[in-house]
Amino acid sequence: MCTAVTRVVVVIRIDQVWIAVEPVDMRSGMDRLLAKVIEVFGASQPHHAYVFVNRRGTRLKVLVCDGFGVWLAVRRLHQGSVHWPRPGDTQMELSTEQARALVIGLPWQRLGEYESIAIL
Repeated sequence: MCTAVTRVVVVIRIDQVWIAVEPVDMRSGMDRLLAKVIEVFGASQPHHAYVFVNRRGTRLKVLVCDGFGVWLAVRRLHQGSVHWPRPGDTQMELSTEQARALVIGLPWQRLGEYESIAIL
């Protein structure tokens, strides 16, 4: 008789999510985006995610510093665009629920501190 053991391993831990309001060139790779993080935020912090968008708001890049290296993820919306902060804002912090809403293309600004999103 065999018994299967399931173990969940968390690869990336994200404590805070920050978005850079100024659009970036989506051809930018890990090094250029990391330089942008340092320019905008002063330094890259372990377990922080930094979100960038293109000018049209149809593509996102998320740079995650995990303390050992850097992870880069890309999201392309096939319909619509990302709801983004107003021009003039330089940086902002998102809650976990706001970050989830942002990644799936929902209007994350409308979520309060205690509101949540359910995916059906």
